[in-house]
Amino acid sequence: MSTIRRQIIVGLCVSVFLFVLCHVIVFMAFPLANWAALWQTELMDLPYIILALSLSLIGGLVFGMISGVLRSKQLVSVSDAIYQIEMGRPLPEIPENQSAEITTIWDRIKKVQTHIAEQTKLSQKLANEKAEDQEKRIQKIVSDERNRLARELHDSVSQQLFAASMMMSAINESQSRTNEREAKQFKLVEEMIHQSQLEMRALLLHLRPVALKGKTLQEGIGELLVELVQKVPVTIETKIEDFQIDKGVEDHLFRILQESVSNTLRHSKANQLEVLLIKRDNFVILRIVDDGIGFDVEQAKTGSYGLQNMYERAVEIGGTMRIVSIKEKGTRIEVKVPMLEGGEND
Repeated sequence: MSTIRRQIIVGLCVSVFLFVLCHVIVFMAFPLANWAALWQTELMDLPYIILALSLSLIGGLVFGMISGVLRSKQLVSVSDAIYQIEMGRPLPEIPENQSAEITTIWDRIKKVQTHIAEQTKLSQKLANEKAEDQEKRIQKIVSDERNRLARELHDSVSQQLFAASMMMSAINESQSRTNEREAKQFKLVEEMIHQSQLEMRALLLHLRPVALKGKTLQEGIGELLVELVQKVPVTIETKIEDFQIDKGVEDHLFRILQESVSNTLRHSKANQLEVLLIKRDNFVILRIVDDGIGFDVEQAKTGSYGLQNMYERAVEIGGTMRIVSIKEKGTRIEVKVPMLEGGEND
């Protein structure tokens, strides 16, 4: 039964009860000589008893309807508030002219919503911490596995390629020049082994990249290039200025340099590599230039995961990356990152 119907029934019952009670009290105080007078006395062409009862019922009906509508609105407002909590939405304003009981219910609903919001924040925090811990564990597992593969490749395949390269060099030096065709084939095999060595070094650089780990970007670049000079027959020229960079920017620039050097080793066949790190007009500029065979930049953008990764890293730190490459002339990669005033303090 709805609230309005219940209030109407209650109003009718109360009106009938009051009608009967009032007449009983009046008749006990002033007894009637003849009870038939209640039917014989007419008001507005109706017997008194019928008119009085009708007016009483109409009053009870009106009172019941008004009180039912008002109470129904209050209950609907409470129901809407509970629905808003269920949907996770903010509570509406408390309607005016509410009874004290309904106001108390609203206050408790607000407390429930605050409690739910706090529980939701706590649950999300725990979920985020769990996801971060899981991601860290996965990254550690991947990093350990990459390091293991890098060690095995360095200790087995890389060493075997080096031994094969030394043997082919010795064979070519001791080979007589009588068989020119055979000498060309041996030379070609030596070049293939040399290229495989470069591919292996680039692969090892991908599998086990040098991390900054507390070092500045300048120190990390220096260590990386010293290692390359020891392992790769490439002339390296550097111009690295000393200035402070945010840690996040340092990491991204260092990864871009690693990716660029790896691509140079694998594809460019360069003899000279130039690395420049400077700061000009509130911009950090990282430039890598080689004298390799070059490539088609537009075609490489769509098919090279390494280049796409470099572009994304540059964008993540608010910078831009530009690549200029000319066939048989070389490649130039330049990354420009704006520096905020105050550096890390900002």
